[in-house]
Amino acid sequence: MIRIGGHYNRCRMLELIACHVTDMNIARKNPFRKLRRTNIIYPILFGIGVVAVIFYRNFDPSIFHEIHVTRLAGLWLAIAIGLMAVRDISYMIRLKILSENSFSWKQSFRIIMLWEFTSAVTPSAIGGTSFAIIFLNKEGLKLGHASAVVMATSFLDELYFLLTFPLLLIFLSADKLFQVGEPIGNALSFSNEFFVFAVVGYSVKLLYTLALSYGLFFNPRGLKWLLLWIFRLPILRRWRKEANEAGSEIITSSYELRRKPFRFWLKAFGASCVSWTSRYWVVNALFLVFFAVPDHFLLYARQLVAWIIMLIIPTPGGSGGSEWIFAQYLGDLIDAAPEIKSSIAIVLAFIWRLISYYPYLIIGSVIFPSWIRMMFGKSSNE
Repeated sequence: MIRIGGHYNRCRMLELIACHVTDMNIARKNPFRKLRRTNIIYPILFGIGVVAVIFYRNFDPSIFHEIHVTRLAGLWLAIAIGLMAVRDISYMIRLKILSENSFSWKQSFRIIMLWEFTSAVTPSAIGGTSFAIIFLNKEGLKLGHASAVVMATSFLDELYFLLTFPLLLIFLSADKLFQVGEPIGNALSFSNEFFVFAVVGYSVKLLYTLALSYGLFFNPRGLKWLLLWIFRLPILRRWRKEANEAGSEIITSSYELRRKPFRFWLKAFGASCVSWTSRYWVVNALFLVFFAVPDHFLLYARQLVAWIIMLIIPTPGGSGGSEWIFAQYLGDLIDAAPEIKSSIAIVLAFIWRLISYYPYLIIGSVIFPSWIRMMFGKSSNE
C-alpha cells in the first residue's frame, strides 16, 4: 500500500509541475486527440460490471420488504442532487476568484464541466488536472496564469483535507472511524487496512502539500531545478527545452500567488470548503432517503477516509473501485439487519454514482466535442 501511495505522490507532483510541458504547442496541435468515445464507455461498463458482480454475489431480493422509503424521500433525493449543484457552483466561484474574474459564468461552467469530464475518463492518479491548464489557457488565460490557478486549486483542495481530517479525529474515536463490522483487535493497527490507507494517504498529501507550498511560495526556482533534473532522464530529455520554459512560468506563477492578499485566499478557501463539504453530504442525504442516520458526523468523516482510497484506484474516475469502497466501508453504517446490509449498500452505491459521477460523463460528452472544434478547428483530429 505504501508503494501505491508513493506512486500517487510522484504522479501528482509530476502532474502539476510538468503536465503542460509537452503541450506548449497546444495552439497548433490538439492534445486531446487520444480521448475517444471508448474513454466514456469503458468506465461506465466497468462500474456497472462491478455493481453487477456484487449484486450477483450479495444481493438479496428480500431487502425490498425491509426498505421503507421515508415520507421525505423525494425531498432528500432533491437535496442530494442540489448538493452536487452547490459543489459545482462553488467550484465556479473559486475559479472566478483565482482567475480574478477573467471568466464569465458561462465560461466557468464550461471549464468545470470539462475538468470533471476529463477526471471521469482518466485514472484518478492522473485526473483532469493534467488537462485543466489547457482548458484555462484556451479560454483566455496566459499559460503562466493558468498554471498558477491550477496549482492554487490543488493547494486549496489538499489544505481542506489536511485541516479537516485531524479535527475529525479529535471528535471521533478510532474504533468508530476505522473499524468495519464487529470490532476485531485494535483499530489503530496496521492490520486494519482502512487505518493503513488513512495513514499513508494523509502522509502523502502532507508531503505533497509541503513540497508544493515550498515551491510555490518560497522557492519556485527550486521547483524549476527539480523539473529540469527530471527532464534529464533519457526518456524525457527531448522535452528539456519545453521544461525550461515551463519552469520559468512556474516562477511567474509563484510571484502572482505570493502577492495575493489574505482576503483573496480566505475567499478561495471558503469556496473550496463549501464545495468539498457539499460533495460529502450528498451521501448523507441519500441515506436519509431510506432510513434515519444515527451519526451524520461519522458518515461524513468516513467519506474523507474513503476519498483517500478512491484517489489511488487506477481505473478511469475510480470506476468500479468506488462502488466497492462505498458498499464495504460506508455501507457499514447503514441502519439495517446485518444479513441485508450489503445488498442495501450496493443499491445506494449505484444511486450515488448516478448522481455524482455519470452526469459529468453525459454533460462532458456533449460539451467536449464542440469545445474541441471551437478551440482547435480542423486541427482537432491531428
